[in-house]
Amino acid sequence: MRTALFRKHATPTTPPPPAATTATTATTATTATTATTAQSHAGGPPVISVPDAPDPAAWTAEHRAALLDLVTEHGALTVRGLALRTPADVEAVLARLADRPVTEREAFAARDVHAQGVYSSSVWPPNQPMCMHHELSYATESPGLLLFACLRPPTRGGATAVADSAAVLRALPAELTGRFEREGWLLTRTYHDEIGATLTQSFGTEDPRAVEAYCRASAIDWSWRPDGSLRTRQHRPAVVRHPASGRHCWFNQIAFLNEWTMAPEIREFLVEEYGPDGLPFNTRYGNGDPVPQEVVEQIGEVYAAHTERRPWSAGDLMVVDNIRTAHSREAYEGPREVLVAMGNPVHPCPTASEPPAPRSGRTAA
Repeated sequence: MRTALFRKHATPTTPPPPAATTATTATTATTATTATTAQSHAGGPPVISVPDAPDPAAWTAEHRAALLDLVTEHGALTVRGLALRTPADVEAVLARLADRPVTEREAFAARDVHAQGVYSSSVWPPNQPMCMHHELSYATESPGLLLFACLRPPTRGGATAVADSAAVLRALPAELTGRFEREGWLLTRTYHDEIGATLTQSFGTEDPRAVEAYCRASAIDWSWRPDGSLRTRQHRPAVVRHPASGRHCWFNQIAFLNEWTMAPEIREFLVEEYGPDGLPFNTRYGNGDPVPQEVVEQIGEVYAAHTERRPWSAGDLMVVDNIRTAHSREAYEGPREVLVAMGNPVHPCPTASEPPAPRSGRTAA
């Protein structure tokens, strides 16, 4: 499915923000009143500096085509000086950039909902990083476009780092990626009231019939446990084709949602409390085999070698191609308010032949 993110755009009527191809800075007046700077850091995603944009939504609308072309080319970009101050500002910018917003379903952590498609960052301990992942890569429909907007930067750390998923795929060992490409990956989840997202936060309802209808429509196996909690199991592709370029991308949350990514003391507590099969989330090979700790660590090392990070400043906007680019959140100190907006839904297409379809019935392993 093609969206505005994945289409080439006609040249806008006003000159676009320039994109530098070296580590030097290029400055050009794009309108009579606004100057922008596009800067590339050692091949990383470009940074556009907007010295004075009193209306973020109007500036975004004026430069929409150029911004989306830069994201298509580089996978991500940062706009500095856009003066985003409120969730309403972020909602307005999303409306200018995306064809339509994406409502999050199957959340793994709680969020505040500010508007359709606009959310707070996931509730996650500040002293623990969130590993590289693609938003909703375990869903049958994922956002093609992500916006991250910094309303209040932390005092230390807290960068939203990015990594090129095509480069990560090329850097991973062929035997590792080959198996995942053939088999896909499995995500198992158990919804507890005490930890992680609740049923309402994940599915928008606590009605068991509505939850089952969603699972049935989304190729998710499910079962209700004796204590009333829900267990699910879903089979997804690990390597997909980019909707526009056709390039193969490592698109999953195999390492992020795996038990070996948890802090050891947290994993030990959860296993003791809920049992090894009752963890809030875990990942496996497509045939159901456990993913060894060394494989999870290897994926993390390759992500780390391809990570680009820049500190947040108040008002910054990061625009991300969610298929092409993985993102993470680093540990931080002090208050941090970074909103995420999701738009342009896509249905990721696997590169290999379709893996066996999940049963989408009542039984979850």
